[in-house]
Amino acid sequence: MSIIDSIKSSIFVPIHPAGTPFVILFCLITLIFGWIWYPLFFIGLVLTIWCIYFFRNPNRVIPDSGKDSFLVLAPADGKIVEISKTVPDDEIGLPKNNYIKIGIFMNVFNVHVNRSPMSGKITNKNYIPGLFFNATLDKASKENERMSLVMDFDKNKKIAFVQIAGLVARRIITEVEIGSELKMGEVFGLIRFGSRVDVYYPEEAVTKVLKGQTAIAGETVIAELKKTKIIKKSKK
Repeated sequence: MSIIDSIKSSIFVPIHPAGTPFVILFCLITLIFGWIWYPLFFIGLVLTIWCIYFFRNPNRVIPDSGKDSFLVLAPADGKIVEISKTVPDDEIGLPKNNYIKIGIFMNVFNVHVNRSPMSGKITNKNYIPGLFFNATLDKASKENERMSLVMDFDKNKKIAFVQIAGLVARRIITEVEIGSELKMGEVFGLIRFGSRVDVYYPEEAVTKVLKGQTAIAGETVIAELKKTKIIKKSKK
């Protein structure tokens, strides 16, 4: 890739469709500002550029799982603020088994488009109304507004990922329904203006990240899980 192509790919990044109305609104406000007082035009222009930046949806290089294992990818850009072993609450929709939970916090400067951590079928979707605590806090997973999704993969094994509204974010967008098929790294929604996404995966998986690490949605491998092997019985 040439230097010019690299610059173009960094600047001319597509935005998520949910951001289009906001970009148009900011453009109109910028024009009004400029009509009222010329210096205000530049303030509006900066805000418009920030709006475009916030709703950006950059292309990602999705890794391959391989023949013997499944990869669990980060569903969001941001800082990993929690890694713990837990039995998920009933509202999540997972079996009452031990799961590893990873929480990723997105600040207002992170990409807010969410991507599927694995390939599979959505078998449960549950919206839970709630509060708007700071999403970096552990209690945000239980008390904030959130949308949980359960995905089946590899002969009915299950994972879950939960979009959680934060202190500023009050608009969760989920673009899938029960029965939807998702590919690993595929966009399934976003959360506006600062938020968090939690992932629950089977405890036998090997966690590949550390608390405090920065994750990239659709690229960072957060865990690896061995595939179920079918043992064929020999005929006597």
